[in-house]
Amino acid sequence: MMKVKVFKIRLADDFLHKDQQTLDAFLESKDILKVETAFVNDDNYWSVVLYFEELKPVQQNTVKDSKAIKYSAENDALNSDEEKILDALKEWRSEKARQQSLPTYFIATNKELISVAKYKPAKKEELLDIKGFGKHKIENYGEEILEILESI
Repeated sequence: MMKVKVFKIRLADDFLHKDQQTLDAFLESKDILKVETAFVNDDNYWSVVLYFEELKPVQQNTVKDSKAIKYSAENDALNSDEEKILDALKEWRSEKARQQSLPTYFIATNKELISVAKYKPAKKEELLDIKGFGKHKIENYGEEILEILESI
């Protein structure tokens, strides 16, 4: 069953980091179906509406198939090629965010971009193996991300 949750991301420095963390924690634990955002000028914040389903809890004693464990580059050091990829991805993300009037972390977080740079997916299905990439993000940005990887 689809549920809805509204988040307020306040741009004031005192709130921004905490609001982002709250949103990130929520995104980790839910299956996001659709996202709508609006900027509220009067109060200087982003309103984020998430349509989601609860992720089904995994039975503790079952053997997970490897696809359930998504790739995430924690604090791995990047080699020079991966740094180049990361820089290109960050540049692309900034441009996308500007075009869509969204904060950059809505497009992809730094951790997701680092994971892409290390994992180097060659096709859309492989993006699904990276933590943070769901159907929605891949449909919106998958092609462009793969083009950047091919061009470097």
